[in-house]
Amino acid sequence: MISVRQIAEEIVAREGGFVNDPDDPGGATKFGVTIGTLRQLGVDLDGDGDVDIRDVHLLDQKHACDIFIRHYFERPRIALLPEPLQASVFDMYVNSGANAVKILQRLLCDMGHSISVDGVIGPQTQKACCTASSDAPEHLCDAYGIARRNYYYSLGDRRGSLRKFARRRDGGKGGWIRRAEEFISKEYHLSEAEHRARVASWG
Repeated sequence: MISVRQIAEEIVAREGGFVNDPDDPGGATKFGVTIGTLRQLGVDLDGDGDVDIRDVHLLDQKHACDIFIRHYFERPRIALLPEPLQASVFDMYVNSGANAVKILQRLLCDMGHSISVDGVIGPQTQKACCTASSDAPEHLCDAYGIARRNYYYSLGDRRGSLRKFARRRDGGKGGWIRRAEEFISKEYHLSEAEHRARVASWG
């Protein structure tokens, strides 16, 4: 069994180092931790009384992992979900906050479970997940990964500035799509032709 710490370390590695893309709603980011998160948590790493880009630069991998575990795994209670699903939801929570849970809840509703889509993991969501995964947990993991992928594509559909995160300049799969497919069985990965067809309307 992979530990939560190992999952967090993989997320940090996946997120990479410092970036400050003007099209990224999160702003300045390092290891997946945004400047907004540091400000919300009051993480003043240089001790100058405010939280700015310098503090983002000073963030190290261990501190990033600690933030993820406490605020993106423990606080949203991802441990209540079936174990095979936890890594993908954890990864998506780092990437998209409570939307990670809403995607799961919508999926469960589509599967016939009557639960609220509120972004909160409570008894209803836990029970629905356990029921949905009882016979074939890998199917729920694949279904969630596919729902993640669809969510990323839908962001590109709605906002042109975000398309570069789902589609590379050469038209291939962007980082968001590759990230989602890391949690999907190979048989459900889109071919390059399928991906290009999906984003063809983006121009």
